[in-house]
Amino acid sequence: MGDHVFQRVCVVGQGFVGLPLAVAFASSGVHVVGIDIDARKVQELNAGKSPIADVPDQSLQSLLWAGRISFTTDIGRIAGADAVLICVPTPLNDRGAPDLTYILEAAKSISRHLSKGQLIVLESSTFPGTTEEILIPILETYGMRAGEDFYVAYSPERINPGETFDLRRIPKVVGGVTQASLERAVDLYRLVFEQVVPTSSTRVAEFTKLLENTQRFINISMMNQLAVLCHQTGLDLWEAIAAAATKPYGFVPYYPGPGVGGHCIPVDPMYLKWYADRSRCTLDLVDAANKINHFMPAFVAERIVSLSDVEQPRVLIVGVTYKRDVNDTRESASLRVLEELAQRSATTAYHDPLVPEIRVCGQEQRSTPLTAQTVSSFDVVAILTDHSNVDYELIQKHARNVLDCRGVYKTKSPNVHTL
Repeated sequence: MGDHVFQRVCVVGQGFVGLPLAVAFASSGVHVVGIDIDARKVQELNAGKSPIADVPDQSLQSLLWAGRISFTTDIGRIAGADAVLICVPTPLNDRGAPDLTYILEAAKSISRHLSKGQLIVLESSTFPGTTEEILIPILETYGMRAGEDFYVAYSPERINPGETFDLRRIPKVVGGVTQASLERAVDLYRLVFEQVVPTSSTRVAEFTKLLENTQRFINISMMNQLAVLCHQTGLDLWEAIAAAATKPYGFVPYYPGPGVGGHCIPVDPMYLKWYADRSRCTLDLVDAANKINHFMPAFVAERIVSLSDVEQPRVLIVGVTYKRDVNDTRESASLRVLEELAQRSATTAYHDPLVPEIRVCGQEQRSTPLTAQTVSSFDVVAILTDHSNVDYELIQKHARNVLDCRGVYKTKSPNVHTL
């Protein structure tokens, strides 16, 4: 590739993807401007307060004090930057179709301040063709041409929130709209990532992300369906997975749970399905997996209620985030389980060390302290998210009944029931 120099990089969107990426580039020696439409978030970031667990306050503060990073709501700050990375949400709309509103708005704002020679990279998960068919026409609104006056690439984010895996060690997939765009994007990401994986086009790079998460989505759904089978037949799925995982080739362990959640796993397969439908192809496995995963919160709620012999059981949910050790409740299956329990006349409370307050069924709830007295006062305690900083021994010792949906307990106990 080339020897392109990047001294100033702007990252648009300071969420669970954009903020770690901004910090990584700042740590590599590049001056970074983080841009977000949320003024309150920007204020807190400039004060050295990180909204996500993956970026410690201390790391953020050291970069702020060194002048390596700053945050703003002013999209005009992209003017003169060597590269602009777009890391905005791509949710589903009410009909389950792709909602590119945030990409469209970011592109419109960027187009007004675009500078000659800039590299624009889209990182948001989306369907193949988005970069070329949607992003570029908006960026070209004021006369400059992609691949000639400025450069465009796509690089799917692969951050795994809550994991200690070093971001720099995650291979970075990149596709450019031209060879020159690809070369500049590869040079940019080599500043941070140990391995950069070039692809032949932005469409392949876009498809790669959907492929990765759709595979995971389908495999999780299989384990969820097997959890239902094992409950009905008395088999121990967790033990079987552990035994199967000893095979040195072929088998990759996936685990059941109360459903799927987060900003990628429940969403990306639907982007791929939408793209397939538009291309007049069917993805029957995605449809089947989606049906199974949507069924799980109701199944878990039924399991919880069945463990109590009272008509209106008191239930404590442990963990309301979509996965362990993150403070993100987007698309969380735990919240859907709480809604299902409300429909079954259960009285619910929750404990989550990372989420002090939630809103379920129109009602605000605050996290309940985890004490022996609290645990023993509930008919059932259901572990839906297995945060590492929860006292599971206390729960096992004092709970009347426990439904372990995450395989926390490795030894059997009369009051512990697996999913």
